[in-house]
Amino acid sequence: MVETSTGLVEQWRGILAVHARTLCELDRELHQYGLGASDFEVLDVLAEGAAEDGTSGYRVQEIAGQVHLSQSALSRLIGRLEKDGLVERGMCSEDRRGVRVCITDKGRALHTQVRPLQRAVLRRMLESDAAE
Repeated sequence: MVETSTGLVEQWRGILAVHARTLCELDRELHQYGLGASDFEVLDVLAEGAAEDGTSGYRVQEIAGQVHLSQSALSRLIGRLEKDGLVERGMCSEDRRGVRVCITDKGRALHTQVRPLQRAVLRRMLESDAAE
């Protein structure tokens, strides 16, 4: 039996198109601050608060689950953010094999400055998509 799922496929492709347009717009708007959409997402996660266990910062695995990047891509991104002084990496006290990432004061200040722009882009892109 062949299932006809044209509507489902069209819906999926629509979601992908909104995602791609929104990421492109975020990258364009955030470029002036030296950030891309994924860079901001990592800073946003780190700025939101303490990890699940109440400690400051997050383990790389915890961040990866929230920003939907592979661990290798995330590690490279964190390396760039660390080089720019926006985050710090350190060893996990509970698991010496793990790495904990914390936002720095510089990273928090940049996040605070850029957050309204990022939210405005999301609002504009997602509300315009909902209106279509």
